[in-house]
Amino acid sequence: SPFHPFIMSHYIHLRNLHFHAFHGVMPQERTVGNDYVVSLRAEYPIEQAMQSDDVAHTLNYAEVYAVVEKEMQTPSCLLENVAHRIAQRLFHDFPRIRSLRLEVAKQNPPMGTCGGQAAVEIQLNNDKSQ
Repeated sequence: SPFHPFIMSHYIHLRNLHFHAFHGVMPQERTVGNDYVVSLRAEYPIEQAMQSDDVAHTLNYAEVYAVVEKEMQTPSCLLENVAHRIAQRLFHDFPRIRSLRLEVAKQNPPMGTCGGQAAVEIQLNNDKSQ
């Protein structure tokens, strides 16, 4: 009989997605923009896809990327708001996502330093995924 492992956890990651966007409180951030890096981990039931090898049975990462890209194009003052909007849209568009960990990082933030990042990370559970 075929081997059926007992899967404890299953995640799909999109790591280090780069965007140029116009988030920020300072006026120059809204006109010049800044570089951002987004990473996310979505808990998603992949057991069927493991057997079928069919993209219809998993979370299509190209579609997830399109959601992140669209939300990154909408300016916000705060990274907290950007992260919230991305998460809400992902839960809406992909209701089988069970939980989501998302980081939005601003490269070279305007805080008197050369280099570095300022980031917001959120972790949310989807009450409607079951």
